[in-house]
Amino acid sequence: MAFNLAAFSYIVALITDAFLIFFAIFHVIAFDELKTGYKNPIEQCNSLNPLVIPEYSLHIVINILFLISGQWFALFLNIPLIAYHLWQYWHRPVMSKPGLYDPTSIMNAQVLTAHQREGWIKLAFYLLSFFYYLYG
Repeated sequence: MAFNLAAFSYIVALITDAFLIFFAIFHVIAFDELKTGYKNPIEQCNSLNPLVIPEYSLHIVINILFLISGQWFALFLNIPLIAYHLWQYWHRPVMSKPGLYDPTSIMNAQVLTAHQREGWIKLAFYLLSFFYYLYG
């Protein structure tokens, strides 16, 4: 068995996916703290917004590696989340800093529930991806 670009892609994806899992866990915990009232919405948005670009960049980098190495099934599994990330970033609220979370609207019950659900779905996706990359 030879070490080729596909193997390198899966190793990088496995390590990167571990970071994405930590980002998703932080996302879920942060919105749970907002829901229970332990944190200020401005502080929470200031801690979450700087993590948006690195999360999206890491996810796109591993998929570029899959594209280069010809791992079409792994790329196909990740395309819906990439499309969702791009759509969400293009439709973000107008703010002075890059990010997705606006402190003025984050405490709306529907918005808070949607962001919390999004965090759980991303966590499940990244966990399933982790085991797929481990297998790959």
